[in-house]
Amino acid sequence: MSELELDPALVEDPYPFQRHMGFKLVAWKEGYSRFELPWDDYLGNRYRILHGGIHGVLCDTVMGFAGCYTGDPERKQLAMTLSLNVNFIGQLQGKVIIAEGFRTGGGRKTFFAEAKVRDDLGNLLATGSGAFRMRS
Repeated sequence: MSELELDPALVEDPYPFQRHMGFKLVAWKEGYSRFELPWDDYLGNRYRILHGGIHGVLCDTVMGFAGCYTGDPERKQLAMTLSLNVNFIGQLQGKVIIAEGFRTGGGRKTFFAEAKVRDDLGNLLATGSGAFRMRS
């Protein structure tokens, strides 16, 4: 399975906030996840550019998923965010926001991750880092 293929058995129904925002899981494997969100006006701020909160939501989501992969739909793992840092780098030029999360370390109950948010033209929009606690 390639990095951008997703086992359909692992796709969960979107939770209400995810459904409202419109972001979708498109890739997920050990230590990695990718979500995509098509640009729409409701994602903008007063300046009509991508609202910074969207960067934060996507960073938080992809990093959490990157650390919670089990490969087994019957053994779902959840985590909660302990800290989240977002660095705003550039402006959206494309039509799709692409967020990727990478687990970078940790132990049995706590893990660390990094995120990159780009657009479909390859422009880097934001980076993130965080610490997460596994839920029992």
